[in-house]
Amino acid sequence: MIGAGIVGGSGYTGGELLRLLHFHPEVTVTQITSRSEAGHYVHTVHPNLRDVSRLQFIHPDALEACDVLFLCLPHGTAATEIEHYAALAPRIVDLSADFRLDDTETYARWYGGTHPAPDWLSRFVYGLPEVSREQLRDAQYVSGVGCNATVTNLALLPLVRDGLVEQVYAEIKVGSSEAGNAPSASSHHPVRSGAVRTYAATGHRHLAEIEMVLGRETSVRFSLTAIEMIRGAHLLAHVTLRETQTEKDIWRLYRAAYNDEPFVRLVSGRTGLHRLPEPRIVAGTNYCDIGFEMDTDGQHLVVVAAIDNLGKGAAGSAVQSMNLMLGFDERTGLAFPGIYP
Repeated sequence: MIGAGIVGGSGYTGGELLRLLHFHPEVTVTQITSRSEAGHYVHTVHPNLRDVSRLQFIHPDALEACDVLFLCLPHGTAATEIEHYAALAPRIVDLSADFRLDDTETYARWYGGTHPAPDWLSRFVYGLPEVSREQLRDAQYVSGVGCNATVTNLALLPLVRDGLVEQVYAEIKVGSSEAGNAPSASSHHPVRSGAVRTYAATGHRHLAEIEMVLGRETSVRFSLTAIEMIRGAHLLAHVTLRETQTEKDIWRLYRAAYNDEPFVRLVSGRTGLHRLPEPRIVAGTNYCDIGFEMDTDGQHLVVVAAIDNLGKGAAGSAVQSMNLMLGFDERTGLAFPGIYP
């Protein structure tokens, strides 16, 4: 049995991770830290885990050695303490943005400062199995993924790999949990409830991750809009294609790319309420649903995709990556199909 620790477990991502790992047959969470909640049972912060987990939060200074550590810390924190954590566990999955990017200049541009541990960047494998599966096998250190980047990358990757993309204009609608559990002016209920508020019309930092995965020569412009939703990221991307394609051509392309992917589902029906992806359907799961519609000219493709930002966009991908690191079936502990309605 693998002993796992969660550092920074009082946030939404830490709670989601604890929920997933509790039902993993090969892993036991032995410790979970929180400075503010030390001494309290986890269910006082994550009430869905009442009578499920009997763990209590411990102070980070009490953290002991274990087989794998999950770091769910604010951006910029893990990188300043990575040597400490590496001494406690042979394998680390960092869910922050600290080790996602592949060079220091890009990090400085998007995160506004010098990287605290530049020598460690090359040691981390990007934690999206659909992109880095072979590198993740037996990896020691794995980065987390950005939820907005993940839904965009998975939606567009088959088109980019086939050289079909000329230009992408996309909007991602996001739920309130993406902002974390710390109260702020933007999360105040009278402001957030009923919102359709574009908060990043251009230049969101997840674009750096998109460029890293899709290639910096791929022209992607995207905006983020907060809507009345708790979990989820919903992508609607208008893609100009370099060559005329039929809808059957696109189906063949996506099937070839994702038929063997356990957590990517193609959803593109001609009728029905759910003929295109919707975040509500994937809430609580590790799935990414992708669909599309081709315009009549054959060169304007609309791609729609949905994930749970706390699932496939964070904790789900982290567990899937851990499974690959440790030689487990990557689907282990991630079978939950969601609920409906």
